[in-house]
Amino acid sequence: MSPLPRPVSLLLNVAHALDHLFLLVFATAVATIAAEFGFARWEDLMPYSVGAFAMFGLGSLPAGRLGDLWGRRQMMLVFFFGMGASAILVALTSGPWTIAIALTLLGTFAAIYHPVGIPMLVQSAARPGAVIGVNGLAGNLGVAGAAIVTGFLVKQFGWRMAFVVPGLVSIATGLVFARLAPKETEPPSQRTKKAAVSLSSSLLARAFTVMTAASVTAGLLFNLTTNGNTQFLAERMQGRVDDPAVLGALLAAVYALASLAQIVVGRLIDRMPLKRLYLAIALSQVPLLALAAVAQGWWVYVTLSGAMMLIFGAIPFTDAMIVRYVDDRMRSRVAGMRLAVSIGISSLAVWLLGPLVKAAGFDSLFAIMACVSLVTAAIVAWLPSESPQPRPVAA
Repeated sequence: MSPLPRPVSLLLNVAHALDHLFLLVFATAVATIAAEFGFARWEDLMPYSVGAFAMFGLGSLPAGRLGDLWGRRQMMLVFFFGMGASAILVALTSGPWTIAIALTLLGTFAAIYHPVGIPMLVQSAARPGAVIGVNGLAGNLGVAGAAIVTGFLVKQFGWRMAFVVPGLVSIATGLVFARLAPKETEPPSQRTKKAAVSLSSSLLARAFTVMTAASVTAGLLFNLTTNGNTQFLAERMQGRVDDPAVLGALLAAVYALASLAQIVVGRLIDRMPLKRLYLAIALSQVPLLALAAVAQGWWVYVTLSGAMMLIFGAIPFTDAMIVRYVDDRMRSRVAGMRLAVSIGISSLAVWLLGPLVKAAGFDSLFAIMACVSLVTAAIVAWLPSESPQPRPVAA
């Protein structure tokens, strides 16, 4: 299989950035939207976005199946145009239930990218870890973009334009992708490319269980932080930084710095056993999340930056496990099954975030996340060790 043209790989990375940006526009602008819809507190509006994150997980199952059986190029076109149209629909809503429905539709199209776009990107890669690392950087630059772009658009033009502008960008990107991406000669399900590491059926089932469970805990951390960090910084840095646009820029800097960790981790994945590397990152999250729970002022910014570097650094592992252990002909379906379970469960974090912070505060939230990191480490410890592959003996 020939490598993807470089412009197509670039567009797939842009798609990852857009995917994460769209999912966090609401969380970044929630205080402004809540005030317009008549809510006294942003926490009371936050649960209305849970449908988007639930479908972001549940929609991965049919998306992955269609990616393998129908084609990844076709599904990416559905992603670009569907995301753009549904984002514009969000901007037209006028109340909590209509925005909940529109956000759920947005999450349904957002579900396409991870089980389809990433397998398409790595299907012919010689160094998949490095490719996944760069792709992770792109996705988390989308997270950073949600903080800074949304803050700017909300301040200058209102929250509705924060959905319209990325929506138009997504549609335009889809048109370019349709022109440049080569048509597939066969669906992925008919390919014969094997996994890099061959495991027995029992060990493969064990690896799938570990990658799914670890993805649940990593998703909980990712959703709780990226959806809550704007309000967390606003609360802890009150009196020092009160301008929403400046807060957005500070948070974007955190995400941009944290995204660089994925480049490093991606390169290490190609050189080290997954188990040892993932354990080190999961255990390192614990003290930084615990310190963020009690920090004040600029120390909050320092500890949050460190914690986000490690949380983002853990993201490439589940995709790397799929590339290492699963044949290309079924990677989208395996990724879809894993995401349907992990994101479906971790999306509850978005529903719990507002009520939990309202009842117990951010200090309790970060203490809980430190415990979640310990659970992640315990799960990863069960990952099968990678034995060196036997070499053929010369006659």
